[in-house]
Amino acid sequence: MADAAVVETITKTITDNQVALFMKGTPKFPQCGFSSQVVQILNYLGVEFTGVNVLENQELREGIKEFSNWPTIPQLYVSGEFVGGCDIIREMMQTGELQDLFTEKGIAFNAAA
Repeated sequence: MADAAVVETITKTITDNQVALFMKGTPKFPQCGFSSQVVQILNYLGVEFTGVNVLENQELREGIKEFSNWPTIPQLYVSGEFVGGCDIIREMMQTGELQDLFTEKGIAFNAAA
């Protein structure tokens, strides 16, 4: 079970930020292809988001997997809710569901994208 401080950090991050991406690396320097793809999608849509580099903290890296009950990273949270990993985000982008989610949650994005 994840350490209470890790759970608190995750909870605070997804509560304080409308869009939070737990990823390998940073938004400016993703360190895995899947994290890079999600960053590219969010940047393409012009969505402001907070990136959390799980490579800096092994407890956080494992804790986020337990928190979401999702085995892989990256993980995208929107308005405090877990949305999914790279494959789900890519598919949602292609079908328009991601844009619909941002609209529903009142999150600004580039609708022309």
